[in-house]
Order: sequence, then structure tokens, then C-alpha cells
Amino acid sequence: MTNADAVSFSLAVPPLFGALAPARNVLVAGAGGGFDVYAGLPLALALWEGGTRVHLASLSFSQLELVDRAAWMTEQVVAVRPDTESPDWYFPERALARWLAAHDLPPTVYAFPPLGVQTLRDGYRHLVEHLDIDAVVLVDGGTDILLCGDESDLGTPVEDITSVAAVAGLDVPVKLVTSLGFGIDAHDGVNHVQVLENLAALDRDGGYLGALSIPGAGREAVLYRDAVAAAQAATPDRPSIVQGQIAAATAGEFGDVRFTHRTSGGALFVNPLMAVYFTVDLDTLAARCLYLDRIEHTIGRRQVITRIQAFRDELATARIPRAFPH
Repeated sequence: MTNADAVSFSLAVPPLFGALAPARNVLVAGAGGGFDVYAGLPLALALWEGGTRVHLASLSFSQLELVDRAAWMTEQVVAVRPDTESPDWYFPERALARWLAAHDLPPTVYAFPPLGVQTLRDGYRHLVEHLDIDAVVLVDGGTDILLCGDESDLGTPVEDITSVAAVAGLDVPVKLVTSLGFGIDAHDGVNHVQVLENLAALDRDGGYLGALSIPGAGREAVLYRDAVAAAQAATPDRPSIVQGQIAAATAGEFGDVRFTHRTSGGALFVNPLMAVYFTVDLDTLAARCLYLDRIEHTIGRRQVITRIQAFRDELATARIPRAFPH
């Protein structure tokens, strides 16, 4: 039975929150690395407001090896707090920890270095046991986490699929994946008609928990935009293009919205769909991935990269990309 099977589907109770209702300790983790954990902040804020204990985690692109060893819980997990020292100027997890502390919210962000499936699972398993986690929500800024392998382009799948595979092997009552930022991955070649096709297939399999829009004037959106602005100030040379677009979408902006010089080379298409959570059951999603077995026994990130590439090289035919018909 999937996590979704236990959810009572209703217009009155969004299935995302219905699935998490029994949980006492929820781990909201950025699946794709870097600033992805910020995409989980509106969800975490809503859960905190409802009395649920929430912990945040991130697959980090920072140079965690520069962090003092006292902050390392295991070889796979660093507990990043507002006062965690590192000479690395790119440190989204610390920027978020400092923002959380400034808003009297739990100020620890757990960070994983880039790993393979087996080692990342060890890190997750430690957190699940240490924090008594009974629900894990992987959050992707974008939609390439929803791809199964035979699409015309996979975007940037390495961290996303490593996270999915790692958590799929955990014994946790509730495991979900939610994506925020529909359309953003078009820049990386993702065909979003194929994303919708995958969501329809997941729905047929009983693994789609629906779409949920973040109200732009609500507390969660207001605080999320503030957190993104603080992150942009902390990393002015490399602000998150993904989170910047999502934040703009929650504010009702539309079209080619400019917030960083990093997007000067092309046109953006900020729109309301970027402010919608699309949620699926993690185990159902994992079962649809055509190459999950190939990366299962990986130890390092490089192994994941080469095995995904080998799968794509051997793929007889990829699905033909389609344009939106209207």
C-alpha cells in the first residue's frame, strides 16, 4: 500500500496535508541541492503553525568539508546552525538557519554533502532515528524530479533521483515528493507536457496527491519571500534563479521578471503555476523510474552521473516532446 492509499481525498482537506496529518515529526528536505530547501519553507511554515514538529534538511552544494568537524553528526550529515563557521561564501543552509533564528523558528538545517544512494541513505537513516521522523517530504524547486527516464530531456536529475532512491529505501510511514516551480526547468530542456503526462500516470497508479497553490497574501508566502530576499542578500553573486522566480510568482508577478543579472541571457516566464505544489507518493514515483535499479548501489555522486548517462545512451527511443496545444 502506498502512502497515498491511506489518504482520504477531499476538496475540503488537501491530500498533502491529509497525508501528513498523523505525523508528529516531519523532515522537509531539499532534494535537488542548493536552495531547494527554500521551496519547502511555505509547507514547513504551515505545519509549524499547525503544531507539527518540522525539521529542515538540504542536499548541499556548499564546501561542507570546510565546516568545523564539531558540526558533523556523522560522515554524511552536518548540523548547520546560525553560528556555524565556514569560509565558503556560498552557504544557503546557513543563510536559512540565520533567517529561521531571526524569526524565532527552529534554526538548524541539516546538510548532506553530494553523495551516492547508499551513503545518502545512511545520512537520512541517521536523521530519521535521531529525530524520530515519521514523515519525509522531498521538495524540488522545479519539476525534473517527476521524470522517469524516457523523456526527451531529464533536466538536471542527479541530485533529485539520488534523493528519491535514498528515501525510497527507508522504513518511514509517510514518504512524499512535492515540486514547486512548474515550468522553471524548461531552461534545462524539460518538456512540461511530459511532466503533466507523468502526473496523469501517477494519478492512475494512485500516487498523485494533487496540486496546491500557495496564497500570495498568506503568511507562508510573505515569510517565504522574505527568506528568499535574505538569501539573495547573503549570496549576491549567485542568487537562486529558481527561488527568485517562485517568489515573484507568489507575489503575482508575470512574464520576464528581472531580479538578478544571472538571467540576462534569456527571457523568463514567471506565472501562477510556479506557486503551486504538485505532490506525489514517493514510493509510487520511485517505482516508475526506469533507471533506479542502476543507481541503487552507488556510493559517490560521480557513479550516479555515469550510470544515468549509460542508461540514456542505451535508451532505444525517448518520448517525443510536445508543445502545449493551447
